[in-house]
Parts: sequence; structure tokens; C-alpha cells
Amino acid sequence: MEKKLPTKESIKKFFLKKKKQPKKPETPKEKTIEFFRQLFFAAIAAFFIITFIIQNTRIPTGSMKDTILVGDFVLVNKFIFGSSSPKYIPFTQVELPFFGLPAFKDPQPTDIVVFEYPGDRDQLRANELGVNYVKRCIGTPGDTLEIIDKVVFVNGKEFWRPPNIKYYQGRSGNYLKPKPRGYGDPRIFPKGMNWNEDNYGPLVVPKEGSTIPLNKYNVEQWRTIIDREYGKRVVDIKDGVVSINNIPVSSYTFKKDYYFMMGDNRDDSLDSRFWGFVARDMVVGQAFIVLFSWDRDIPFSQFFRLIGSIRLDRVLKLLH
Repeated sequence: MEKKLPTKESIKKFFLKKKKQPKKPETPKEKTIEFFRQLFFAAIAAFFIITFIIQNTRIPTGSMKDTILVGDFVLVNKFIFGSSSPKYIPFTQVELPFFGLPAFKDPQPTDIVVFEYPGDRDQLRANELGVNYVKRCIGTPGDTLEIIDKVVFVNGKEFWRPPNIKYYQGRSGNYLKPKPRGYGDPRIFPKGMNWNEDNYGPLVVPKEGSTIPLNKYNVEQWRTIIDREYGKRVVDIKDGVVSINNIPVSSYTFKKDYYFMMGDNRDDSLDSRFWGFVARDMVVGQAFIVLFSWDRDIPFSQFFRLIGSIRLDRVLKLLH
């Protein structure tokens, strides 16, 4: 007698019988446990996405106006520049050991970059750690940057002008004259240079492995950036001799790559012209789209007025 071969349908029925169906929660206790279990896995997934892939950040200042407005909620692509694990315990200033993922690319000129604020010009670190700023990348490692009468030049060529670049205008509507070359602003970076925000440089952006001479005449210009690379105060000068970690030196080789950042709202932006370079490991990601936007000056207690202030023309607006 000829044996019949199993059909596709019989095989499917066989495996469906064998396959164990997950037991659905029935009692209130089981339902509660299942709810919190799903909530836990959703929180883990959200933490992973925010930490390594995409993060939403709110813009608190007008330094990038009109490219990015105060009240914009911006999405940041974190993995493109190589995201890292958390550097601080949430809601604290306690630092954690961290690791970084490989980057698809490094920040390029014209990129809108989100980065951790390194601190004021002469500070070893910021007063509040983990505060993010957003500016446009102007100079990359090894570039020579100069500003002449408000116009930015990189490596001797005029830098691309952002479409929404802004300058102060007087009451007459005319742009204010640039501060003249030789008029030094004591706030400017590096310390001791006779520059201002309108006539600045030339300044070379440090590159990992590049070496500068170090002596009593220029040590103040580089003191803080060297201290930051060591994570403590190591630069000293005694009897005209510069030392690092109590070792006399005449030069210094940088350990990191750095970037020069500026706001598109050029006359109302505290940026690298005032507080200095951004180290590569402080780069968080690239701002690429405005999720939505509203008037942040309206208190949440006036909810309906706040909802009415949503700027529909900026919802899902790509940044460039």
C-alpha cells in the first residue's frame, strides 16, 4: 500500500499544535505585573534611543536666530558623530566612566552641531556639567580662522554665509559698524589677545598631534585648554619658565581634536570667540530638524494660549 506524503497543511497544523501559546494574564495581579513588565522594556528602549540614536533638545537662547528660534524643539542625530554612554548620573553632577561608539563622520564646516558646553574661557570646566549648546561649526582641526570686519575667512577663503545670518541694526535700520582692528575686548578668547568679535585672529584650531611653542609670552593663551586636557590645573610659570605637571617645557602637543563654533546671530552670540574651542569628545550630535516650535515665554498655566503660539511653519522644518 502506497504511503501518502504529508501535505503542507498537515505540517502547518502539526507545528501549530506543538507551539506553545503564551498564556494571557487573567488575574488583576498578573495584569499588573504584565503592565509594569512592558513599561520597563519600553523605558529601556527609550533610554537606548535617547542615549545612542536621536535626542530632542529645546533651544533656550537666540544665538542661532533665525536658523533656530527660541522655543524650537530640535531633533539631534547622535550616532552620526559617534554617540557615547551617559557621562553623568541623571540629575546630578556626578561623573561616570563612559564609552563612545564609532562615528560615521566628524563635524564638518557649516554643520549645526550640538555639544556639551566646555565652560567659560578661564574655567577648567563649566559650573553646570552636561549643559548642551547648539552652534554652527566654522573651523575644524588644523584650520586657520580669521574674522575681518565681521566676515569670516577660513584658510584664507571667505567662509560660506548662512542664509539666515543676522547682525545688529541701529534705530535707523542700518547695520552697526564693526569694531575696529586693534580694539581689544577683554572677554575675547584667547586671553590677552588684542582682538574683538568683529576683527579676530588669525587663529589656528588645534589638531590632535599638532605642536605649539609654549613660553612666558603665550602661556596664558593656552593655559586653560592644556589644563582641560589633563583634567586639572597643571600649567605653571616660575621665573619665566613654563612647566606642566612640574616639568619645564618649551612646547606642547595637543591630545585632542578641536572645533570652532559660532552662532548665525553673529552680534548676539556667546560662542568660541569668547569661550574657546570645543573638544571632539564633547560633541553630542548634529541638529537636523525642528520637531515643533512655540513661544516659550508664555507660561504653561496659560495652556491654550501656549498651544495657540505653535509656529506651524516650523513644524518638521529641516535645518541647514
